[in-house]
Amino acid sequence: MPRWWHDEPGRAWLEELPGLVAARLREWGLTADGAPWHGSNALVLPVRRGEEPLALRLSPPGDDVAAEAAALLWWDGRGTVLLVEADVPARALLLERLDGSHTLRREPVEWSVEVLATLMRELAVPAPGTALSTAEIAAEDAASFERRWQAVGGPTPRSQLTRAVAAARELAATDPGGDAVDGDLHADQVLRGRRTPWLVVDPVLLRGDREHDLARVLWTRLDELPRDADVRRAVATAVTVAEVPRERAEAWLVVRSMSYLLWGLERGLTEDPVRCRRLLDLFAR
Repeated sequence: MPRWWHDEPGRAWLEELPGLVAARLREWGLTADGAPWHGSNALVLPVRRGEEPLALRLSPPGDDVAAEAAALLWWDGRGTVLLVEADVPARALLLERLDGSHTLRREPVEWSVEVLATLMRELAVPAPGTALSTAEIAAEDAASFERRWQAVGGPTPRSQLTRAVAAARELAATDPGGDAVDGDLHADQVLRGRRTPWLVVDPVLLRGDREHDLARVLWTRLDELPRDADVRRAVATAVTVAEVPRERAEAWLVVRSMSYLLWGLERGLTEDPVRCRRLLDLFAR
């Protein structure tokens, strides 16, 4: 459910939306070209400029549109949707047209993992030095896990917490390199493209370990991997295709699963914490 339904700024934005769309169409010389669609973070309207099919993306208050535009400019279409125009104060982006009805989630999970791992590798261009490092994320996790774990009642065996803290410290202490990394990579953020089969939308630009978000790749489709052997096979596929070290990938699996477990429990989630516990049972040993 779109988050803008739940707060006053979001509802006010919805009231203004027809006028915002009309202004963008006028100022960018666009015509509407179909029914809009939305995810949890934006409304997207198919448009045309002349004969060129494009997509107008409008974000509600609170979204970091500047960061998204900067990320898209940095990748410049390599593995991501192309940014054509941006008006950050208006929270509007004009993008190349993708097939909004065909996300990677529609594909079999085994194939989805392979595609996402291919994108990890493709996105790994040199990152800007100003991008948040995955080592910084690991250091913050190492410092906060114990306190947060205690605050939500010790939701895992202490041995798993100990393993997660140790893994986070190790990841924080070693150089992750300078690759660009998408910090929000999963099947719902990958759409069928025209110039290439699959492209990332709404990326979060980080710097460091491309395997940083492997846990998200898994927990978003974990119910489709019913056997432990299925999960291990998916990890093996991702490690091979993304060309990353297995031990470091598994360390990130533990850290990210613990991080999201705690985050979810802090916010009252019930389903995803179960998935995180399953990943911890498999890899936090």
